[in-house]
Amino acid sequence: KFLLKSVATQDIFFWVASPFLARVVQVAVFELSNSCSTHSKMASLITRSTNRVAQGVLKRIEHVSPTLGGSSTTFAIFKPDIAKTQKLPVVYWLSGLTCTDENFSQKAGAFQAACDNKVVLVMPDTSPRGEGVPDEEPKVYDFGVGAGFYLNATTEKYKKHYNMYDYVTKELPDLVESSFSVAPARSICGHSMGGHGALTIALKNPERYTSVSAFAPICNPMNVPWGQKAFSLYLGDDKEAWKQYDACELIKTYKGRDLNILCDQGTADNFLSGEVNQLQSLALMQAAQDAGVPVTFRMQAGYDHSYYFMSTFIGEHIAHHARFLHAST
Repeated sequence: KFLLKSVATQDIFFWVASPFLARVVQVAVFELSNSCSTHSKMASLITRSTNRVAQGVLKRIEHVSPTLGGSSTTFAIFKPDIAKTQKLPVVYWLSGLTCTDENFSQKAGAFQAACDNKVVLVMPDTSPRGEGVPDEEPKVYDFGVGAGFYLNATTEKYKKHYNMYDYVTKELPDLVESSFSVAPARSICGHSMGGHGALTIALKNPERYTSVSAFAPICNPMNVPWGQKAFSLYLGDDKEAWKQYDACELIKTYKGRDLNILCDQGTADNFLSGEVNQLQSLALMQAAQDAGVPVTFRMQAGYDHSYYFMSTFIGEHIAHHARFLHAST
C-alpha cells in the first residue's frame, strides 16, 4: 500500500515504507552525516598526554597545521571541571624564545587560578617544528625554531611555515572553538617574545580580544637586536613592513576600544638592565601616553625574566582577564 523509498548516505541504506518515515530518516541521516563530519575533525586531533591538575584536566593536542606549512604542531589546553556544564571563555598564552607549549604548563602554576576564575587556558608552541621546517645554520636561540615571533613571514625561505600570526589568530581559535565546547570570548597574554605577540595581536584585532596582558614584553622590536634579526630574516629589509609587528608603532596609531592592557616588568630583568635593553618598556609607556591609549604598566621591584617572576603574578593576570571576559558574555 505504500510507495517504498530508499535513502542512502555513504555506505548506509534505509528502505522506508511511507513518505513521512522517509522524511524522518532523511533528517536522521543528515544528523548522522554532521556527526560523522565532527568526528572526522576530532579524529585529526591526537591527544599526546592527559593530566589531572587543580580541579581540571590538561591535555596536549597534536595536529597537522595547514597554516604552518603542513607541519605537525602541538598545543595544550586546560579545562576546569566546571567546563563540563558551561562554556567558558578562553585565555591564550604565548611563550617566549626557546619555549614550547610545555614551559608555561610546568612552571607558571596557573591552573588553580584558571579554576577559581572559570577560564580555559590554551598554550600553543612558539614556532613550527619538524622535518622540512627551515632554520638558520648554525642554530641560534633567538631565531627560527622556537622563535617564530608571532608574525607571518614573507621572505622566500620562511614564508611557507612561519605563519604564527595566522595560526594564533585564526587556525588555533577556530579549532579550539569548534572542537572543545568553549565560549567565543577570548583574551591573550604572553611573556617576552610572547608578550610582544600578545600586544601586537590584540592591537591589530581589538574586536576579537577582550583584554591583553604581558610579562616583560619585547615592546619595540624594530629597535633592538632580537627584533632586528628576526624581522630582517622573516620580513626582509623593508622597515615599513616591520611596523605592523611592533607594539610601539601600533599603539601610536591605535584608535580602537580599550583593550584593558596590563604589563608587568621586573626591575632586575637582565634583558632590561643588562648591556642591551632588549625590552624597551619606557618606549611603550611613552608611545601609549602620547597616543592616549590606556596601559597599566607595573614595574615589579627585584624580579627577573624567569618563571619565578611570572608564577608570582600569573594569578593576578588571569583574574584581570576573567573580569573582562565574564563581563562581556
